[in-house]
Amino acid sequence: MAFDYKKEYKEFYMPKKKPTIVTIPKMNYIAVKGKGNPNEENSEYKKSIELLYAIAFTIKMSYKGDYKIDGYFQYVVPPLEGFWWQDGINGIDYSNKESFNFISVIRLPDFVSEKDFYWALEEAAKKKNKDFSKVQFLSYDEGICVQCMHIGSYDNEPATIELMDNFAKENGYETDINTQRPHHEIYLSDPRRCDISKLKTVIRHPVRKIND
Repeated sequence: MAFDYKKEYKEFYMPKKKPTIVTIPKMNYIAVKGKGNPNEENSEYKKSIELLYAIAFTIKMSYKGDYKIDGYFQYVVPPLEGFWWQDGINGIDYSNKESFNFISVIRLPDFVSEKDFYWALEEAAKKKNKDFSKVQFLSYDEGICVQCMHIGSYDNEPATIELMDNFAKENGYETDINTQRPHHEIYLSDPRRCDISKLKTVIRHPVRKIND
């Protein structure tokens, strides 16, 4: 049975529909940065997803080739995630998607080193004859956050975020969103195959103790 991060780390990937405080450890990611409205045809965001999955599956399927990754075990590719922010805005303005900055990411298994990552870039570039220069190795220590499962349209996220903000304050925390600790989403549903009303998205916001 392949290792499934969603099932093994439910506290990070399968929270309840009520906010919780969680401490996220340092993780490594495949990452692509970009800007603009993610919903536009041929957007930087949609192109970033293609790049991410190409590298993710190159690493996942590496055991079938000559290159061997030390400590490799078979696993399910973790879900797509995104860090989002807008210049000069504290939080997220859903009515102004053109101003989005993003980092699209997919978590890397802990056994994948930077050396393995760069091998995957070269391997994917050779096999697909494509430019992967925008793809980066990202280490991120997210720390203490408030998170919640959001069900439904992305445009309805503000209601869930309000619940998260109120829960954080009730527990002695305040939202600490900035360019270094951005709004974070984990996508558990494919919007191309799932009814919008049933989309599952983990929303995660960094927090800090009030008066810290």
